[in-house]
Amino acid sequence: MQHSHRIRIVNWEDEASALRMIRTAVFIHEQRVPEDLEWDEFDAISTHVLALNADGQPVGTVRLLPDGHIGRMAVLKEWRGKGIGSAMMLKILEEIGNRGIPEVMLNAQTTAVRFYEKFGFQAYGKEFMDAGIAHVKMILQR
Repeated sequence: MQHSHRIRIVNWEDEASALRMIRTAVFIHEQRVPEDLEWDEFDAISTHVLALNADGQPVGTVRLLPDGHIGRMAVLKEWRGKGIGSAMMLKILEEIGNRGIPEVMLNAQTTAVRFYEKFGFQAYGKEFMDAGIAHVKMILQR
């Protein structure tokens, strides 16, 4: 199967403008996350995955914090449902495997729980609100 996208591990320093563009479109504009909640000190120390379409345009991202937390998963609206989110998760789980991280955590928007369950994540605890959006903690034991 010919993929119409490429998935790369990148760092913030090299790709901040592309990563910011995707997250601004998805979280700040589409989901109305306040800008001061979106940007934090963890971007600089995290490993980022960047998805590019066939034309080399950035269309998706997710980050891995040094402690094994996955976060900030975003795919531009017009690129959803094309396997980009799954490809990014496989890439980040491969990176986690390479690092030997035994437990991976994320805070999933409740609408995305089934997506993460496909990768073996299990929901723990009660639903909570983050930036006005319902989330649930999910853990993957490796």
